[in-house]
Formats: sequence, structure tokens, C-alpha cells
Amino acid sequence: MDIPGARSVTLVDGASGLAIAAAGDHGILDEHEDAAGTTEVVRAALGCTALSGGRDNDEISEIVVCRSAGFHLLHLVDGDFDGRLFMHVVFDGDTGNLGMARYQLRSALDELTGGQR
Repeated sequence: MDIPGARSVTLVDGASGLAIAAAGDHGILDEHEDAAGTTEVVRAALGCTALSGGRDNDEISEIVVCRSAGFHLLHLVDGDFDGRLFMHVVFDGDTGNLGMARYQLRSALDELTGGQR
């Protein structure tokens, strides 16, 4: 939540679609609805051959959804975890910066995973 423009963050277990942890203002959806909905987005992207396939060691690592009032980052986390985790961060369009948000989120996730993204 220290990233400028961040409004909410949810750590999601992509295998079950459950929220593991959350912070910030989730607005009309709670973190569990957020986790379930974004899990479907991640699964759809990973299941789409046009988006996910083709080359060795070239996996989807991040999904960006841009809206008129902000943007969402869905960052898939690798590391010493069972299953596939991802982080969903919602940013305000007026105070968030997509490039800086991506850089700072990767740095925070490196700390979480011990550098194994």
C-alpha cells in the first residue's frame, strides 16, 4: 500500500480463488469477491494460447487492466509456495503511475519471495 496511487491490494491463491490477505479500500466488492473474480481473469489469460504460449520460459507474469479512472495490476508470484499466487493491486488514475507501480510492485514481491519471482 506504500506505492503511490494504490487503493487496495489482495493476495490471492490462484488455485482456489480465495483471498489470503487484503488491505485498503475495496469499494463495493469485498476481498473475497475480488479474489474470485480476478482468479477467473488470470485463469482465462493463462488458458489462452494466443496470450500464454509459444516459447520456453516465456510465461505470463503480469496482467494490466486499464480503466478510465485507474488501473489494475495482476502480478503472478513464483517462489517457495504451493500453487500459484497472484497479487491484485488497484490504482487510482490521478495519483498512480503505471510504470512506477510495476517497478515498485516487483521490488515488493522480490522481498516477499526472497528474489524468486
